[in-house]
Amino acid sequence: MTMKVAAVVMLAGSALAQGTSPQDGVAALKASLAENAAKLRTYAWVETTQVTMKGEVKKQEQKQCYYGADGKVQKTPMPGAAAPAKPASDDKGGRGGRVKGRIVENKVEELTDYMEKVVALVHAYVPPNPEKIQAAQAAGNVSAQPSGAVTNITVKNYAKNGDLLAIGLDPAVKRLTSYRVESFVEEPKDDDVKLNVTFATLPDGTSYPGQIVLDVAAKQIQVKITNSGYKKAGS
Repeated sequence: MTMKVAAVVMLAGSALAQGTSPQDGVAALKASLAENAAKLRTYAWVETTQVTMKGEVKKQEQKQCYYGADGKVQKTPMPGAAAPAKPASDDKGGRGGRVKGRIVENKVEELTDYMEKVVALVHAYVPPNPEKIQAAQAAGNVSAQPSGAVTNITVKNYAKNGDLLAIGLDPAVKRLTSYRVESFVEEPKDDDVKLNVTFATLPDGTSYPGQIVLDVAAKQIQVKITNSGYKKAGS
């Protein structure tokens, strides 16, 4: 951890102990995210994504992940990932059969596109973006409330107007304890989503999102992302 980040953490931690303001909360959160992100950049891991609808698995894939030189996560699909099967057009029955087949195919394509939007929504919130949190704080959309050793930080209008990001931060160990999102895919109330993250810790203290679960109750769609197999990049 750099001296600059360490100073921010110490000052923010002291302020949080005395009484938390949104500025104090954001400062501590940004410092925590910066330190942990620096540690994560030295690792490679496997991301497993499973999309289900009405309890049926529609898509499952695995990707090898690591940070590139530009600081962004690079993902390489691993062998064996299967895409959702699309029913073949039924040409039997003449023109009526072909029309029915096209209707089915169009519905499958629409559903596939929608599920891709749901998966993309996960990555719009995880990991949290310090710049977006700072922007929300500047707009007066951040509140912070201490609860024992944890500071609960609420961010409104983080990625979309009307969404909510609730983060639990333990400033003493500079670690996220909880992470919850309320948002929507396309239209508020029509396809509201809830996202929860379960964190895990590596032997060196680095925190990572072990499991991410996003539910779209109205569509009975669930996306579950599991991160595992962490090892030092290049090893």
